[in-house]
Amino acid sequence: MARDLRMSRMLHVLIHMDRHVGRATSEQIAQMISTNAVVVRRMMAGLRERGIVSSEKGHGGGWQLACPLAEISLRDVYEAVGHPPLFNIGPQADPSPCLVEQAVDARLDATLAEAETRLLAQFAAITVEEVAQDFERRFEESGHAVPFPWHGATGE
Repeated sequence: MARDLRMSRMLHVLIHMDRHVGRATSEQIAQMISTNAVVVRRMMAGLRERGIVSSEKGHGGGWQLACPLAEISLRDVYEAVGHPPLFNIGPQADPSPCLVEQAVDARLDATLAEAETRLLAQFAAITVEEVAQDFERRFEESGHAVPFPWHGATGE
């Protein structure tokens, strides 16, 4: 199973919007995260429904943050992008008559449910602002002269 990149991509976009560009079109965002504008609009719609971003149509329109990054948790973004699977492991998909497999599946289900609960609690405790501050620390340590508004623009 391939990794689901929706959450990391949207976190990336939110931080760029806050720190570098303010407002961005679906086409600009698509270029930044190497996808197409239709995919961007679908992902951004979930963020809009949760009050994280707003959008304006027409000339000069685009997406912009609707609230500060300090008010957005990683869990908010996770939920806004559709609750992607957290783990690529798990029990057999179909119930089995084998008692060994039943025991394995029951233990995996219980353990993964507990891990998911803990991970979601951790996501809820981390704000996007904290991640953005980590970016700023890394930026300062990197020695770059100026932050880059979009990927590929100056070699980010």
